Amino acid sequence: MNFKKDEDTDELGALMNLDHSAVLQEARIFNQTPIRPRHSRLLLAKILFLLYRGDSMPTTEATNLFFSITKLFQCKDMSLRQMVYLTIKELSTISEDVIMVTSSLMKDMQPKSEITYRANAIRALCKIVDPSMLPGIERFIKSAIVEKTPAIASAALVSSLHLFGEAKDVVRRWANEVNEALNGKAISQGPSFFGGSNPNQVVSTSNIVQYHAIGLLYAIRQHDRMAVLKLVQGFSGQNKSSSWMGGSGATLRSNMAYVMLVRYAVRVMENDPSLVPQLHVLLEEWIRHRSDMVSLEAARAMCQLRDVTAKQLTGAVNALQVFLSSPRPTVRFAAIRTLNTLARTHPEAVQPCNVDMEGLITDSNRSVATFAITTLLKTGNEASVDRLMKQMQGFMTEISDEFKTIVAEAVRSLCRKFPGKHSVFLAFLSGVLRDEGGYDFKRSAIEAIVDLAKHVPECKEAALAHLCEFIEDCEFTKLSVRVLHFLGEEGPHTARPSMYIRHIYNRVVLENAVVRAAAVSALAKFGAAAVADPSLQRSVRVLLQRCLDDREDEVRDRAAWALRMAGGERTRDKYVRDDSTFVLAVLERKLVEYCADSGAAARGRFSFDSVPRISRAQEEETRARTRLETMDAVLTGSAISAPSASKSATATSEPGTPAAASAGFADVYEQQAQYVSKLNAIPELAAFGAQPLVSSQRAVDLTEAETEYVVRC
Repeated sequence: MNFKKDEDTDELGALMNLDHSAVLQEARIFNQTPIRPRHSRLLLAKILFLLYRGDSMPTTEATNLFFSITKLFQCKDMSLRQMVYLTIKELSTISEDVIMVTSSLMKDMQPKSEITYRANAIRALCKIVDPSMLPGIERFIKSAIVEKTPAIASAALVSSLHLFGEAKDVVRRWANEVNEALNGKAISQGPSFFGGSNPNQVVSTSNIVQYHAIGLLYAIRQHDRMAVLKLVQGFSGQNKSSSWMGGSGATLRSNMAYVMLVRYAVRVMENDPSLVPQLHVLLEEWIRHRSDMVSLEAARAMCQLRDVTAKQLTGAVNALQVFLSSPRPTVRFAAIRTLNTLARTHPEAVQPCNVDMEGLITDSNRSVATFAITTLLKTGNEASVDRLMKQMQGFMTEISDEFKTIVAEAVRSLCRKFPGKHSVFLAFLSGVLRDEGGYDFKRSAIEAIVDLAKHVPECKEAALAHLCEFIEDCEFTKLSVRVLHFLGEEGPHTARPSMYIRHIYNRVVLENAVVRAAAVSALAKFGAAAVADPSLQRSVRVLLQRCLDDREDEVRDRAAWALRMAGGERTRDKYVRDDSTFVLAVLERKLVEYCADSGAAARGRFSFDSVPRISRAQEEETRARTRLETMDAVLTGSAISAPSASKSATATSEPGTPAAASAGFADVYEQQAQYVSKLNAIPELAAFGAQPLVSSQRAVDLTEAETEYVVRC
């Protein structure tokens, strides 16, 4: 048979145009004799592509296809058998009676079978087996865990980890075998199922086996704090002479296993602060590990600890400083990113690395250079801002939008730190707005300019001018609406408000309906401002009257509303100048309760008096707090922020949105509402109605937080 590849065939294009029915019809070749391995393998690849693409397959078709594929077990072709395993695992979730293939898989797990067969058979069997049938194959998996072949042992360990979620009690009984695989000890319970009858057979010492074993062992004992503590301490330098289970002193050879130990140590320290001094010594030991991977993970964990002091950070910072001069870009990137995160909370601890970070400004890897400059901006003084900003502006066009966003967020955080340098920051931000970029990057730059205008009055008019220039050629509707809203809030209070009206009215003429509606609202605020002179109000009224002929009803309605509200001073104070707003979370809950109550409409209209309101100052305060809580994830580009005692619910909201601002004020009202609903469920107390509670007590944990069952009172 000719296996030469046809170079003129576009295989990817053929896969993209696969027809579901044609593939199922072609599956008849699985029933042919003799089996054609090459054609069968290509057809299995097509079936997998259909499943990965998301094509739905009825249960009957999937079952018939599943049992047709099982006939391919008669062929000994190794490549075909691997494809059979993959397809069986994918079809097992949508087919019926898949347990019938167990005998074929068990046959492939025999000691005389190929290693590839045995490892893949374990994975497939654990995928299709029902939890109730797991005790029947328990002895095979336990023997495979301590098998001397790394591929088989790893397959058994990873499959056991997948089974742990459905059969915890059964998998917990395998802890001794997992510990033997981790420590590289001999089997103590007789001959191995796979490897002969020698009771002193040495199990696998592969690094990847240790990594998988330590992950499964932690899953088994994660609710036992002392067992996890012993696991972490068992492989430290002080305990290398004795195993944590009392056996021979085995050591870890897997760097990835050490990384997992570092993370487990951090979790133990979070759950039990009394163990921090004890495990802090272990982190310092792992910081000096010979592997860069382990040392970086330990240093990162040390920098993320709560209430860590500058003295305790010395070892971690020294190690990261050494990594800054590493010839490998990945090591330099990991080190500078960790220092960038640490500089937000402990800038004085990072200052000794300033000289090394100065050299990274010209690094060939622009990601490293970006983090170096943003870190220096946090740790440096006001005198170095001009030089750093000039260097950063030089390569802004060479980095991706993700890192442009990081730079914009870093500049935003510096606006309050160095208000005297507002002209430098404003010139940089206005320049990057003219460059090409995505929505997230432009939004970060806009929010930085808005913060600068709010907190540095000297540059407000210059910032508004740059924003007006930006909306003249803005491709993002949301950003145009954001800028127009800010112009409506701050423009009327400047020395010359009329200069901004022209830019706003241009949006009414040139933009889409959403932007036109926002522009009308901004014009209304100019006309209703308390400081507006009569000539300006007349001009705004003329522009609003022109908007009454707009083709979009939303624009016409807003213009009519603005003209109506301009009738009297009292009306303007109530509907235009009042900047308070409802707590949106509470408003939503009240509306849901009103709609769910069938008799509420008969008792009267919905009352807004029960919904609390917050002022603009409170909203801004909560926005600032939310931004600080989420800044770490934005600046690092990943979720590596330091663990906190209690994450606020607002941290999941997008910074700057009303939902994020009101969520912080809604907590107390939501808690009161929960208490009232629970009290109303008691018939004796329901007669008192939904009256405000005089006092209440927070829930108290009666059990430890890390236990399997948590009881609160």
